[in-house]
Amino acid sequence: MRDTTFCVTLPAAELVLAIESVTRLMKQLSQGTGMSITAAAVLSTLDRLGPRRLTELAVSENVSQPAMTQLISRLGDAGLVERVTDDADRRAIQLHVTDAGRAQLAYRRQVKTERLDELLSGLDPKHHEALAAAVPAINALTDHAGALT
Repeated sequence: MRDTTFCVTLPAAELVLAIESVTRLMKQLSQGTGMSITAAAVLSTLDRLGPRRLTELAVSENVSQPAMTQLISRLGDAGLVERVTDDADRRAIQLHVTDAGRAQLAYRRQVKTERLDELLSGLDPKHHEALAAAVPAINALTDHAGALT
């Protein structure tokens, strides 16, 4: 019989709290950039992974298909995403991030980077080093999580 006792390691529990705090911080740093976190995530996914179908995006971003349809319509109306017929299946539509979408992402990242840099300037140098050292591990964790989906 398999033991189903819930057990969490201390590093995982601490990471959950820290990541929740960082998520709140990123939301604060994103204020005034003209784009919701979900819209930015969709543009970032299209920019990073290339064209996708709407259904794929809805699944990868954990958003309902109707909500994704509305979001893509708004992004399309703003000129940030374009719909292109899929070469492999002429009945299907692929979503592409436009140059304007990439520019909006770059602007958003620049604003967040400048705001975060200002916050970091108030920290002790040892915390700078610890945060820099954590980046590869965070990237490995997110890459691993992405490989599981």
